[in-house]
Amino acid sequence: MLRLEMLCTGDEVLHGQIIDTNSAWLADYLFQQGIPMRARSTVGDALEDLVSTLQLRSQYADVLIVNGGLGPTSDDLSAQAAADALGERLVEHPEWIAQMEAYFASRGRPMSDSNRKQAMIPASAEMIDNPVGTACGFAIQLNGCWIFFTPGVPSEFKVMVEQQILPRLRQRFTLSEPPLCLRLTTFGRSESGLAQQLDSLPLPPNTTLGYRSSMPIIELKLTGPSSQREAMVETWQHVRAVAGENCVFEGTAGLPHDVAVLLRERGLRLALSEQFTAGLLSWQLRSADAPLGNGELPEHSGNSSLKEVASRARILATHSGVDLTIAIGELQDDCISVVLHSAQDTFGQTMVYSSQRHSQRIRQEMTAMLALDMLRRWLTGQSPYGNYEWLKPTETL
Repeated sequence: MLRLEMLCTGDEVLHGQIIDTNSAWLADYLFQQGIPMRARSTVGDALEDLVSTLQLRSQYADVLIVNGGLGPTSDDLSAQAAADALGERLVEHPEWIAQMEAYFASRGRPMSDSNRKQAMIPASAEMIDNPVGTACGFAIQLNGCWIFFTPGVPSEFKVMVEQQILPRLRQRFTLSEPPLCLRLTTFGRSESGLAQQLDSLPLPPNTTLGYRSSMPIIELKLTGPSSQREAMVETWQHVRAVAGENCVFEGTAGLPHDVAVLLRERGLRLALSEQFTAGLLSWQLRSADAPLGNGELPEHSGNSSLKEVASRARILATHSGVDLTIAIGELQDDCISVVLHSAQDTFGQTMVYSSQRHSQRIRQEMTAMLALDMLRRWLTGQSPYGNYEWLKPTETL
């Protein structure tokens, strides 16, 4: 199997000053192409560390994708590190100078002299086009390893991987068939509770069952070769049965997306009144292009009883002329009230958080998920009231 690794560079990444989204994107993208990433590492902007890491990882990897360090400033050292690792000099490429000049001219700006640095790559390197930026990508061979150097700007990085690097990998290597990955997401279950029921489940050969916990959800993933599809689908039925009614969606689209689809299919519009969640639920649903009417963010009232929140939901429905409303009250004494109102009925529940360790942000996300789950359940013909391990009802309508 092709051993592909990633090396991220930059003090800001190493020290946690920026979130490294490129690594997560690349790992997921390559996995879908049948190239699971085998390892990834991060190194700062010290030239000697960059050189030694390139020399070390090139002895293990067949392909190494290096991200970052191709800019015009003094701390962008990837090209120099590549040249030093090869024992070569840097060579300026006039064709890239011309491309950068055209790039800046199209934006009505002159090219700075410092940008010339971005056209300097090792003498034996293969230049790789960057159609959306000024950083010249390139590839070298070191210890039999193909090393691809890419810019850290996500929009440039992703285009280069998709349009330049992946085609080269397909030309130079025999790639495996993409693995099959079955996913579902639960809400209201604990990782340990799910594992207690699933860890003894017999799995097809060469498949793995994984858990990803990111409060307030637990994702279950069954991953294996496509040749095991039939057996995996059979096993997946058992996983679904264990998740039960706490399975809020399958795949990767997300619960807001699925709820938006259900609303559009039924020709329903939804209005939202949010106190504790402060517009979070609206943002999630608008991002999924859900059919929403006018909503509100009520001011602090001091009264978030279930009766009061239900009254607010009914009033909002009348004023907005919508089919459905959801109203979320304030957090009071670790309790939150959520109401779903339709033309036919009103459902509401006051829930108490059983854990004291969750931050307000986590509780807001849990509350938004609770409201979405009530709506999902109602739209699919189930009772809006679910069972959750760390949210307990104290009152219902």
